[in-house]
Amino acid sequence: MPSLFATTREFSGITLVDLSGRISLGDGSALLRKTVRDLLDEGRTKIILNLGDVNYIDSSGIGELVSGFSAVRNRGGELKLLNLTKKVHDLLQITKLFTVFDVFNEESTAVRSFE
Repeated sequence: MPSLFATTREFSGITLVDLSGRISLGDGSALLRKTVRDLLDEGRTKIILNLGDVNYIDSSGIGELVSGFSAVRNRGGELKLLNLTKKVHDLLQITKLFTVFDVFNEESTAVRSFE
């Protein structure tokens, strides 16, 4: 059984990726990498990762968020984060990455931020 699930939905040229489960070494971070790379290959560069149902993330998951962020940026796009759980929020604070990402608590605000 996979440790992470991802479903994507499209909203006015913006792709929302709803993630649930664990982003950790192995399946989880590999799925995150593949999801972001596939979207970029389809020319989708406005991406919001909804982490509301992510209950665990390890250093490899954090690394994957950063590499996804860089990959999207290199294609002239933006990758933003939505609905961080307290655990993920704290981890981003500790690793000083909280300032790197645009982080939102409300989907509508995240979507509008691309305008």
